[in-house]
Amino acid sequence: MTGFLYDNLSVYLFVGLFLLCCGIFGILYRRTLIAMLISIELIMNGAGLNFVAFNRFVSPEGPDGMIFTLFIMGIAAAETAIALAIVILIFRRFKHIEGAGMEEMKE
Repeated sequence: MTGFLYDNLSVYLFVGLFLLCCGIFGILYRRTLIAMLISIELIMNGAGLNFVAFNRFVSPEGPDGMIFTLFIMGIAAAETAIALAIVILIFRRFKHIEGAGMEEMKE
């Protein structure tokens, strides 16, 4: 009975869906840019988990899902580095990182 959870695709898909929903919820309801960045990371991790799960259960002979997940991880790392640099610049200029108060940037 212990192998039941590991041999079921729907468990992995539900965890990926949970990560996706938490990420969307975080983007919609968080005000700070750092929290929005973490929410985007959750969405990307949910997508990567789904790729790996489908690779394991649908097509285990090819490494396609794992390669896509490595690309997602690379994109997430680059996005994090660029976004954190932008957040630091915004904080230096405006002294806050609230997403709602960024109307001043239209100047």
